[in-house]
Amino acid sequence: MKKILISIVLLSLTTTIFPQSSIKQTIRGTVVDKYSQMPLIGATIVLLNSNPQVGTVADVNGEFRIENVPVGRCGIQISYIGYNPVTLKNLMLYSGKELIINIELEEKIIETAEVVVKAYSRKDKPINKMATVSARSFTVEETNKYAGSWGDPSRMVANYAGVCMASDNRNDIIIRGNSPIGLLWRLDGIEIPNPNHFGALGTTGGPVTILNNNLLTNSDFFTGAFPAEYGNALAGAFDLKMRAGNNEKREYWGQMGFNGIELGGEGPFSKNSKASYMLSYRYSMLDALKAIGLDMGINPKYQDLTFKVNIPGTKLGKFSLFGIGGLSYIEMFDSENDSIDWAHSTSGENLSNGSDFGAIGLSNLYFINNKTRIQTNLAILGSRVSTEIDTFHFSNRTLFPWYREVSSEVKYSFSTHLKKKLNTKNNIGTGLILDRYKVNYLDSVYLDKKYLTITDVDDYMNIVRLYGQWQHKFSDKLQLYSGIHYQLLQYNNTSAIEPRLGLKWNFATNQSFNFGFGVHSQIQPRMIYFAQSLMDDGTYKRHNKDLGFSKSNHYVIGYDNSLSENFRIKIETYYQDLYNIPIKINDEDSIYSLMNSGADFYVQREDSLINKGTGKNYGIELTIEKFFSNQYYFLITTSLFESKYKIYEKERNTAFNGNFVINVLGGYEINVGNNNILSFDIKTIYAGGKRYIPFDTLQSRIEQQEIYDLTKAYEKKYPDYFRFDFRVSFKLNTPKLSQEWVLDLQNISNNENLFMERYDYTTGKTKSMYQIGFFPMMTWRIQF
Repeated sequence: MKKILISIVLLSLTTTIFPQSSIKQTIRGTVVDKYSQMPLIGATIVLLNSNPQVGTVADVNGEFRIENVPVGRCGIQISYIGYNPVTLKNLMLYSGKELIINIELEEKIIETAEVVVKAYSRKDKPINKMATVSARSFTVEETNKYAGSWGDPSRMVANYAGVCMASDNRNDIIIRGNSPIGLLWRLDGIEIPNPNHFGALGTTGGPVTILNNNLLTNSDFFTGAFPAEYGNALAGAFDLKMRAGNNEKREYWGQMGFNGIELGGEGPFSKNSKASYMLSYRYSMLDALKAIGLDMGINPKYQDLTFKVNIPGTKLGKFSLFGIGGLSYIEMFDSENDSIDWAHSTSGENLSNGSDFGAIGLSNLYFINNKTRIQTNLAILGSRVSTEIDTFHFSNRTLFPWYREVSSEVKYSFSTHLKKKLNTKNNIGTGLILDRYKVNYLDSVYLDKKYLTITDVDDYMNIVRLYGQWQHKFSDKLQLYSGIHYQLLQYNNTSAIEPRLGLKWNFATNQSFNFGFGVHSQIQPRMIYFAQSLMDDGTYKRHNKDLGFSKSNHYVIGYDNSLSENFRIKIETYYQDLYNIPIKINDEDSIYSLMNSGADFYVQREDSLINKGTGKNYGIELTIEKFFSNQYYFLITTSLFESKYKIYEKERNTAFNGNFVINVLGGYEINVGNNNILSFDIKTIYAGGKRYIPFDTLQSRIEQQEIYDLTKAYEKKYPDYFRFDFRVSFKLNTPKLSQEWVLDLQNISNNENLFMERYDYTTGKTKSMYQIGFFPMMTWRIQF
């Protein structure tokens, strides 16, 4: 290991002291109409800052190529008659990989000789042009570049206004005070289950992402009032997109870091075909280290595989096939230790947990004519969880079976989406989504001196959804969006109709006013419908079958000011009215609301629920952002919010009501020699502490177990959260090979952020458990 580190340092010093001649690479891609996706033949592409000027035009397929471009930061400008030109700046070009870009141009509403509109491709603008508020796109580079992101889209978007992490050890995200359950994941147009290792059924996060950012391309993230094509979500939506593999040249990459050891490749199937493939496999780094004798104490085992096959240009349209899957397993046995940190009251706990996730989807994009296209998707997706928990007292170390679960979900999905460009002012879309779930839940727990079977079912559930949406552009400065989403849960024949509305008005140069409204509905986590209670006669009965959708009304108003090409200020204020939230039947003393679930390794399966709970989230968000230019960037976001829920007229703070979040990020790049880049990135977060339920110390001593004072639920918070991360990376480009070394220092100040407290009834003392302290991570990446 030492020899490898010495070699890396010597290679870096050699490159610095003896600069190489400029290394060249290729930029290529396609230019299409934003809405119809038809190729724009003859579009002009110019390489910025080239002297003499270098450029090309798109061919009959909208494809272009610019060769012999010096590696490093570069930019291009794309223009076409009748369309708003687009400028892409600060693109990163590596020696070991061609840069392939898909560019979408938007047609002008009014053409005049006096008006020149110059657009810049900016990540604050969503890819989905139906969105008017609370949406932005993000780049794959951001998931790698932002300090503390770990290459994870969830951890990266936690830097945006209105978003924060539930804890350090998981990537569940809280959007505007909502439960993480309210997040929708979509990949290449197909809705997928929780794409994280060790992800429990019903949750949307986990400790390590299965998503591989080496295969992703620019994607969208929504935090409220999203367009009608997104449904069955209350909080937000990830609309992730996988790129197509290089269809002209085989390329490979390898990576070692916290997320694992990874190998991948892409390329064409043959020289005579435009079809391409991508494939990547990753294995747990900690488990690999243990295999060679380096035991880090905890040994999570996981592996994942991701692939995509892209077949363009057939008579039946474009086809793509993607697959993503992951296996994970962990054992944490307190019985192997001499002491205990109160993982399970004052008893020890032996836990083994395995979770599997898989999805495979086939898509077809067919152009009916040059203004109408239809995309059809078929998919099979599934998740499985297996958990065993045994408890014991350290006095006798006799293991006692406390909890068991073996549960799974399989979804068969069909969807079709038609989009039509009527003219330069009007675009419409409609779609149908059919999902059939096969659910199998079985879990039991020892409570009140007996074993209780919480769920025991093998059944099917069907969900039918329809949507329609329309965008009208009054001019290049004013556009209106409207839509409607309908969904039906056939299991109990409950339904929901959800109107959506949006307005965007560019009332001055580089300034816009934005408005959004939407009714949003979501079914409950599927296992909730099958939770059961033990009756007095010894039989079990389910009371949740008739639960309806949880619902909310979103209202959003925003102001956006692009002070310059690379600098902007954005303010959004919102109000979210939640209703039909499941709470306990006829129990005014209960604090249970599904609004507080979803940020842990288990979703509590409560029986006897009704849709009588309400809630509200409201706040204001400020974003100050300087996009990367002149070798630096920064992002400052501030969120002030309130999150409340109500049960039988009694209002409380939700578990996610932290009240405020402030993020400050920044980075600077230094060119080293002709081809290499040294980068420094920082991140600071200051946020309200976690809400908690205090202990009833007297009852805990009497009953010899942790008893909570429910009358004071979520009234208080732990101390405010603070963390500072630092990241340094070095990108080395040599002919046909690029490498990157990254040192990521998490919580560099080693601040002790309180995560939870446990109560020892034998001593009357509490023990504090903290979030992640100082934690360094290294990553090495190679492309060739």
